[in-house]
Amino acid sequence: MSFATRDGRDWTPDYLITIDANKCIGCGRCFKVCGRDVMTLRGINESGELVDLDDDDEIEKKIMVLNDQGACIGCGACARVCPASCQTHGSAAAEAA
Repeated sequence: MSFATRDGRDWTPDYLITIDANKCIGCGRCFKVCGRDVMTLRGINESGELVDLDDDDEIEKKIMVLNDQGACIGCGACARVCPASCQTHGSAAAEAA
């Protein structure tokens, strides 16, 4: 899938496919630059399970997880601000494969 920018240059979206929980530091930079609610901050408890931050469980680590993957427009802003390089991006064709 390829599109054009406002002035006619070719542009191919690079969609967020996954976030590596082992690399993510939960800083929230990607969340702040994304206006489409593609990601959300969650906690990992001592058993390694994902939990909501307002749960009573002890939170060992906070990480970003995909919230609404279909809302991603492929702009790549989240990847540009991520200090941990924990995200995988790709084209719609790569995601479908």
